[in-house]
Amino acid sequence: MIFDTHAHYTDGRFDSDRDALLSSMRGKGVGLIMTLGDNLKESRAALEIARRYPFVYAGVGVHPSDIAELDDEKLDALRSLAADEKVKCIGEIGLDYYWNDNAPREVQMNGLRRQMALARSLSLPVVIHDREAHADSMSIVREFPDVRGEFHCYSGAAEDAKELVKRGWYLGFGGATTYKNARRALEVIAAVPLERILVETDCPYLAPEPFRGRRNDSSLVSEVVKKIAEVRGLSADEVERATYENGKRFFNIDDRGRLK
Repeated sequence: MIFDTHAHYTDGRFDSDRDALLSSMRGKGVGLIMTLGDNLKESRAALEIARRYPFVYAGVGVHPSDIAELDDEKLDALRSLAADEKVKCIGEIGLDYYWNDNAPREVQMNGLRRQMALARSLSLPVVIHDREAHADSMSIVREFPDVRGEFHCYSGAAEDAKELVKRGWYLGFGGATTYKNARRALEVIAAVPLERILVETDCPYLAPEPFRGRRNDSSLVSEVVKKIAEVRGLSADEVERATYENGKRFFNIDDRGRLK
């Protein structure tokens, strides 16, 4: 079974067939799914989806694209959502300097620090979005040595990846690892312990080859598993089993909700 550790099933592109799609995952080899919120509204929706499906869990948080909304009231609301047993992380949170219309860098950094502190207070891991902001993301991680986390869709260098692993962090890899320009990601996959690698879709975004350009979903994470197996010189089954167990360990999930 596969664990898709990063999905966005609250996205409107799933509105027409969300239930049918999620209900089909057993037959497609997907055992567990983590669906993440990008803001308070979507965090609530992610939790509702997780409550409906035993094999789906939720993350709650405010993405850097929406960080301007994060005030004391919304931070308290995230804290309340995180008390639910189906919530297993604070995320998706992080920094994104790519889009010019995102909040100023200092606002993003302050919002990330506040959510890192929330995760620390709740003893929950974090899921980090890092786009064109790697130095600042690493700097804030170092400010919170007692917070565990994962860099989703990891795009940094191998040396930083090794530092993160030493700090107890995990690295997530998705469809982009199958693209022709994925040299750096493949170098990292070869350089870090398999025990710290997670597989993900980021669906509906970033469908892997040969499905690039279509709506992504959890069944396609199998292509990521194949690419990692190729890089590591392992079978796809070995990588599937390892990353499934890695995801359970990282999010503190047992097998009660697994699709069997």
